[in-house]
Amino acid sequence: MKRLLSLVLLGSTLVLGGCALAPGSNMPYDTSSPPIDDLVDVKPITMGLVQSQNQARRTMSSETELSSRSVALSRNLSDYQYHVGIGDTVNVIVYDHPELTNPSGSDNNSSGAGHVVSSDGTVFFPYIGRVHVAGKTLAQIRDEISRRLGDYVAEPQVEVNISDFQSQKTYVTGEVNNPGVQPVTNVPLTLLDAISRAGGMTDNADWHHVMLTRDGKKQIIDAYDLLRHGQLGANQLLHAGDVIHVPEVGDQKVYVMGEVRNPQGLAMGSYRMSLTDALSQAGGMDQITADASGIFVIRRTPERNKLATVYQLNAENAAAMALGTEFELEPQDIVYVTTAPISRWNRVISQLLPTTGLFSQGVDTRNDIRDN
Repeated sequence: MKRLLSLVLLGSTLVLGGCALAPGSNMPYDTSSPPIDDLVDVKPITMGLVQSQNQARRTMSSETELSSRSVALSRNLSDYQYHVGIGDTVNVIVYDHPELTNPSGSDNNSSGAGHVVSSDGTVFFPYIGRVHVAGKTLAQIRDEISRRLGDYVAEPQVEVNISDFQSQKTYVTGEVNNPGVQPVTNVPLTLLDAISRAGGMTDNADWHHVMLTRDGKKQIIDAYDLLRHGQLGANQLLHAGDVIHVPEVGDQKVYVMGEVRNPQGLAMGSYRMSLTDALSQAGGMDQITADASGIFVIRRTPERNKLATVYQLNAENAAAMALGTEFELEPQDIVYVTTAPISRWNRVISQLLPTTGLFSQGVDTRNDIRDN
């Protein structure tokens, strides 16, 4: 009986061991590829690197360019004049002549009066008939009515305003709280104004890629720099027909992986994120398993012969984390915290322990058989 049990155990061992030699269980394959070191650049995160990157970010839009844009915007705002369009309601006030100001009734208050611009771009006015107003400024309309009324009224005093703006609109879509139509009026409307009137951006908005479409041409505007850094030179005076689209955050994320308490993707649509911000939002490094010298930021590079640039922060000295607050991340960056050597050893041991347990159980069984 003992011999039978021994043969059974021996046969089982041979069967289990033979699995590794069975046909098809070990299919050869080629995993050769270019050395990864040749595909990446590794750079330590130092104060010099942080300063150079910050300088590069600031000069991406030079101070001279931003200043010239700001001057141009100020000039456009100061020179802005509304041009009347079809569908607008034009009020014409002729002082001391209420029958001309409101010819339809006894109410001399001009707020109830108005002339809707017809499809041919004209309005009708007593004595002088049809006046073409579409495409003209209020001053031009006033001058023409005054000139033509001069044949009927001595030195007419005329004022022209708009009581209802209907002809010109802009459109705000996407991740704003109240998307819809924003009218163009006699008060100049800027991109910031339109977003503000639309209730501001939602929590899911991508501030960095606001799209302005004008006459079929698209322009990307970084509203973060505009709103948070006060770079008003990036603001735009809107025209009729402009479309502002605020996209959702989409892939504008940073991915935190490795030995952190809560690995996750972090949206960075509404602000710039530092390395320290990302680690903090992921619950911080695991104090037991993380290797503080192995904090890496993996960033895709546009160079064709390189896969990525890897930035390494050695935070064994906690003061080095101050550099992390200055190192700004970019969308699609991967933050990876490596495992401490002792943790790697513990994981190897934990993987070996089940095998060791099975071996121990086999020895105990063989001893039991021998004793019997």
